[in-house]
Amino acid sequence: MGASMNIGLYQSAASLSALEKWQDAVSQNITSSQTSGYRKRTVEFSSEAAGSWNINPDARNSGPENEVQAVFTHINNGINFQTGETQSTRGNLDVAIQGDGFFELQQGDGSRMYTRNGEFRMRPDRTLVSSGGLEVLTDGGNPIVLLPGDPTVNINRDGTIFQNGTALGKLSIQRFANTAALIPLAGAMFLDQPSAGMSKVDAPELMQGYVEQSNVQPLREMVDLVLISRAYEANQKIITTVDQQMQKTLDALG
Repeated sequence: MGASMNIGLYQSAASLSALEKWQDAVSQNITSSQTSGYRKRTVEFSSEAAGSWNINPDARNSGPENEVQAVFTHINNGINFQTGETQSTRGNLDVAIQGDGFFELQQGDGSRMYTRNGEFRMRPDRTLVSSGGLEVLTDGGNPIVLLPGDPTVNINRDGTIFQNGTALGKLSIQRFANTAALIPLAGAMFLDQPSAGMSKVDAPELMQGYVEQSNVQPLREMVDLVLISRAYEANQKIITTVDQQMQKTLDALG
């Protein structure tokens, strides 16, 4: 009985830990559901048999009735890269990518980041930047500086930016063969890794005046929160019950 109780406690405690990580992912999804280009965080569970224990050593014959099976739960964090819906904004500097690819941005230290969020704006020095203030790059790796005067620009489907008939560059759109290797950051941003297999999208399809929404379905996330809450309460009850049974056993043994 002792081994059975211990295994029950361990498995319930492991389930609570897994549920907490799932809840963290769901909470982040709900918080970021209105962030353009955000990708849903996922948590996947898998189980693995960890052997069996004989709970009745005095029994003449060992068998299923005298054994308890232990199952270990593994937690795998991931990201859902399914494309979100595009929404019309009529913003002159808003751009949405149709199909595969990420915009390439540059931080102050020169390092690169990638995003599906095409909500761009003009910095006081007329440099085109992301909503987070990072410089938007051309396929040549250069920042895009708008001309003085009329700030109205035209962005072709291939990403070429024109202002007053002058081409300012073509937006850099990069794809990744292994998106699972990307490192997610706040604000729908990602960091590249060599294992991600980055390559340039030579013929991207962009839509000016649109932005891509997150791929989170808030209602679904709320349903998941309810499921998590119920499962958490059930495992807490199991732990409380097993703990009470163990205490009774100890009391009986004196």
